[in-house]
Amino acid sequence: MREIKIDANFKTPRQINSELKKAAKEYKRIIIKNPNAMHYIAAGLTEPVDVIIDGSAGYFVGTMIHEARIHVKGNAGWFPADNMTAGEVIIDGSAGDGVGQGIYGGTVAIKKDAGSRTGEIMKNGTIIIGGSSGFMTGLYMMGGHIIILGNIGDDAGESIIRGVIYVLGNVKSLGKNAKLKEVNENDINELKKVLISYGFQLDDNKYFEFKKIVPLSKRPFYGQESEEG
Repeated sequence: MREIKIDANFKTPRQINSELKKAAKEYKRIIIKNPNAMHYIAAGLTEPVDVIIDGSAGYFVGTMIHEARIHVKGNAGWFPADNMTAGEVIIDGSAGDGVGQGIYGGTVAIKKDAGSRTGEIMKNGTIIIGGSSGFMTGLYMMGGHIIILGNIGDDAGESIIRGVIYVLGNVKSLGKNAKLKEVNENDINELKKVLISYGFQLDDNKYFEFKKIVPLSKRPFYGQESEEG
C-alpha cells in the first residue's frame, strides 16, 4: 500500500487540506503527524483513501467527505463527519457536540463519549457512541441508526421523524415525538453485526438490554399528533 506522511506543524487547515487532496490521488494511506487539534482536517475529501490523524482533531474533522476513511487517534471537537455522504470517521477518544450532524450515509464510530445533539438532522447512515451521549441526541433525526452503548441525556429523540436510536444504558428523558420500544431479534442481529465490525465487544446477553427510541408519529407537525399504527 502506498503511504505518505504529512506534517501539520506550522501549517493552516487550508494548506493541509490542499496537500491531502493532492496526495489522495496518488496514495492509498495518508498519515497526518502533529495535528495539534487543528480544525477542518480532511474537509471535503472525496477520494476513497485512508487518512490517519496521529493525535486529536478540532472542529469539523471529516466534514462533507465522500468515501474517505478518517481515523483520529485521539479526541475530536464539535461536528465530526458533519454532512458526510459516504465513508467513515472513527475517533479513538471522545468527541464534542453534533457528532454526525446531517450525514447522508457512512459510519461514524466514537469509542468513548460524545456531547449533545448527536445525529442532529441526520438523513441516513450509522453513528456509534461507545460511551454516553448528551442531551437532544437524534434531534430532528430523519433516518439512519444511532447506537449508544452508555447513557443518553435529556430529550432523547427530540422531534424525530424517521430512524432508530438504540440505547444500552439509561434514557434520562424522551423528547417530543419519541417513544421507547423493546428490541427484537432482527434488531439484535443487526446490532451485533455492526458493533463487532467496529471493534465493540459485548456479551451476548447484553444485547437484550438494548432499548430503541423511534418516532411516535411520522407527521407530528401536521394536525393532531397520533401514534403510528
